[in-house]
Amino acid sequence: MPDDALKRRIGPVLLTTYGVGVMVGAGIYVLVGAVVGDAGIWAPLAFLVAGLVAAPTALAYAEFSTRLPEAAGEAVYVAKGLKAPSLGIVVGLGIVIAGTVSAAAVLRGGTGYLLAVLDLPFTLTVIFIGLVLLGVAVVGVLESLALAAIFTALEVFGLVMVVSAGFTAPATADFTAPGPIVWTGIGAGAVLAFFAFIGFEDIVNMAEETPDPVRNLPRAILWSLVITITLYVAVTIAAVRVVPLGQLGSSERPLQLVWQAAHGGGGAFLALIAVAAALNGVLAQMVMAARVLFGLGRRSDAFSMFHHAHPRFGTPVLATVMVGSAVIIGALALPVARLAEVTSTVLLVGFVLVNAALISMKRREPEAPFMVPMGVPVFGLVAALMALAMTFAGK
Repeated sequence: MPDDALKRRIGPVLLTTYGVGVMVGAGIYVLVGAVVGDAGIWAPLAFLVAGLVAAPTALAYAEFSTRLPEAAGEAVYVAKGLKAPSLGIVVGLGIVIAGTVSAAAVLRGGTGYLLAVLDLPFTLTVIFIGLVLLGVAVVGVLESLALAAIFTALEVFGLVMVVSAGFTAPATADFTAPGPIVWTGIGAGAVLAFFAFIGFEDIVNMAEETPDPVRNLPRAILWSLVITITLYVAVTIAAVRVVPLGQLGSSERPLQLVWQAAHGGGGAFLALIAVAAALNGVLAQMVMAARVLFGLGRRSDAFSMFHHAHPRFGTPVLATVMVGSAVIIGALALPVARLAEVTSTVLLVGFVLVNAALISMKRREPEAPFMVPMGVPVFGLVAALMALAMTFAGK
């Protein structure tokens, strides 16, 4: 196998599971309460609105993934769609930094969840977990996504248990006698909930490790979004059904409150599932960022050292080691809580540019293996700009 080619080992099921795992991260275990604080009893509607707002950008990525099935997806889309190679490199580098910082923040947070259950030294635990995940990412993409699939199965199992608890416990007065819909609250909640759907864009960076990417990438993107919307709405309905809104909106562990309402106890198993969710997020971001570096190496001499695949493992080893090391160091040394706030802004800027790039490319080259109407990227562009404006307004 040439050293500039990755092994195509990821089928549509693993690819979809990867997308679901990235989106249904540890955030769902805390985000429900924040959305309820804005939208109240109508928080499930806020999640549904957020998913529908994210859908046009997801569809734009799906079309681009069939036009340009390459690693470093966003960088390639912007470079060719807007005919701006330098801007594409900047976007790609921004995605790498955002993914690395995000993984560092999640690694730190996931270690905190674990140490709440086990008495272990923080620094050594961060290093050990980081090195194990780095080793898996180096050994192979199939191994990485198989492990990610196990983490995702644990996450989904936990959420299904919460939904079951929420639909079997007695309903609260808030749920049985809901007040009128307040659209401003739903809108504010939807802005928060929008960030729970960020992650579908990572799928396109697996294009060079997927057989028949023109067929498999769009399906994985769309199925992962549908599954995630369904899970979020079901979990939020369960939460607002059995937990008083005032208690739910101020809690940092809202899903444990749902479990306690139905079964009592502390729901400690949810903390362990949150650890699995965090590990999934770290591994997924490591794999994604390394593929973007690999793809940038094809397009820029400055990053050419990263455009090499290991002859046995078929993975971009140098890029993976670079990203993994930065994740571990970041989790230990950087103020990742503040830096993590920047990642959503970087990703939203990427959404704006990708939608704009697709609009430009569709005008020049209307035909593609998978096509969406022109209105889809236009709406996606407007939605991403609005989310970006609200992000800055909230700072």
